[in-house]
Amino acid sequence: MKSGTCKQAAISIVAGLLMVAAPGTAMAGSLAGSKGDVRYPITIPIGTTGGCGKIYAAYAAAAGHSAFAATPIVPATEYFICGVKLNAPSQKAAEELALKSCQASKSKYKVTVAGACSLAASK
Repeated sequence: MKSGTCKQAAISIVAGLLMVAAPGTAMAGSLAGSKGDVRYPITIPIGTTGGCGKIYAAYAAAAGHSAFAATPIVPATEYFICGVKLNAPSQKAAEELALKSCQASKSKYKVTVAGACSLAASK
């Protein structure tokens, strides 16, 4: 009788642990919603035009390895430039490609006073 009670209690405990652990393991494969490794705070100023706000939102929502790079975001400056790489094969690849994207945007728009591109966040 005592053996059956212990067995039943053990099964209940294992079942409870599985219910608690299962959601975490299901999410472990997706990075969606994660800000990742943040190098500096990303605050897109209110009223900003252009695509950087949307690009950062896409970065945060991306399920794979991604990175967001930008020139310094200072509310007193007139503009800033950004770049992103979403769902890359690795975090390192995403970082390199996001920096290249930011630098290409600086060249495309012939921006010289916005500062250097740097990684803001990656995952």
